[in-house]
Amino acid sequence: MQKEVKMNLTFYETAILFFAYSFLAWLAETTVATVKMKDFRNRGFASGPFCFLYGFTGVLLTVFLQELKNDVLFLFLGSMAVGTAVQWFAGKLLERVKWKKWWDYSAKKYNFDGYICLQYSLLWGLLGLLAVRYGNGMIFGCCNFLPAFVWEVVLLVLLALSMIDFLGSLLSVYHIEEKLPRLLGWNHKLQRWTFRLAAKVSGHIEKRIGRSYPSILQEREQEKSEERCSFVQVFWLFLIGAFAGDIVETIFCRITAGVWMSRSSLVWGPFSIVWGLAIALVTILLYKDKDKQEHHIFWVGVFLGGAYEYICSVFTEIVFGKVFWDYSEMPFNLGGRINLLYCFFWGIAAVVWIKGLYPKVSQLIDAILRKTRWVLTGCFMVFMVLNIFVSVLALMRYDTRANGNAAVHGWERVMDKYFDDARMERIYPNAIRQ
Repeated sequence: MQKEVKMNLTFYETAILFFAYSFLAWLAETTVATVKMKDFRNRGFASGPFCFLYGFTGVLLTVFLQELKNDVLFLFLGSMAVGTAVQWFAGKLLERVKWKKWWDYSAKKYNFDGYICLQYSLLWGLLGLLAVRYGNGMIFGCCNFLPAFVWEVVLLVLLALSMIDFLGSLLSVYHIEEKLPRLLGWNHKLQRWTFRLAAKVSGHIEKRIGRSYPSILQEREQEKSEERCSFVQVFWLFLIGAFAGDIVETIFCRITAGVWMSRSSLVWGPFSIVWGLAIALVTILLYKDKDKQEHHIFWVGVFLGGAYEYICSVFTEIVFGKVFWDYSEMPFNLGGRINLLYCFFWGIAAVVWIKGLYPKVSQLIDAILRKTRWVLTGCFMVFMVLNIFVSVLALMRYDTRANGNAAVHGWERVMDKYFDDARMERIYPNAIRQ
């Protein structure tokens, strides 16, 4: 009988799924590549027998799509969307840090940007469906044959080795092996063990990576002078996006619902964290694509915006125990968390931002912060960190107060005094307790 998997996994349960799916994916990728190339191909980024991208995606699907377990169609579509979004995001992120393309589907039909294509999106949907409905229960069932403390020790060792492995692989990719030669020595030992596990010995980390991903073997070009998103700029884009998103949503609610309603995520000021993070992420991922056609950016915005909003909805419900928006009454919605109309809005917002607003906002940020760059940024950063921290405490106390729990600790009494139910209902009018 399969174990019922809950949405709020413990640390060790999360680690079990992460390493299990990472290892199974490594086996599958390595086997397919070896058969296809008629030679051994280790498909993992690091030296160990793990494909961490799959492990991360497996955990993500388990946490955010568990509620769709009994709905095969939506579970398939949700897995397809989330898996494809993660793959596209990872590919873009690797490209942005100058690692070149680790995979390229440009030759396949119905590909997008060379990082994703229809056939692998369908495969993500199938894999996610199997994992959430059957795989998780089978993995936890196998773990029940050993005492819990054994798995805890094994997982801690795997975590330590994986960190060493990952850091060593980074050093190899960036050609800075001389910085930590002992770390690279551990990586070579792990690499040799991995290859023995696969029944064939291969060369060094970078040689293995190059053989698995031929595009890495291309001669490294000299870095071109190009526009970059600095940390300061990304923070201000987050801040501006959070403020603008809150204002836009407030006006939209006034026009459509006929009422003025707070859309803020924080207790101090009109800031929507969902929009702020969205603006920062879409800029990091798409600012180099600003010269591409509008429909390219639109569909990226539709797809990633929908996946992002769905994940945010599940995350806030798990963490705060409340639903902050519900689209159940709108047509073409998925679990009340996203709907087709608002996904199109994400696409339109992406085009407007990347094509029209971002270049001007970027120039404005540079002009304003030319002399007070770090001072002003530091002040606003401290304010936002404090704002987020207090908002989390206020929401936690709001939830426990609704359960009839009296204030015990000092911070709870402070929250009761300054953020009582009436004020919290004004700030979060759509928050529904679950």
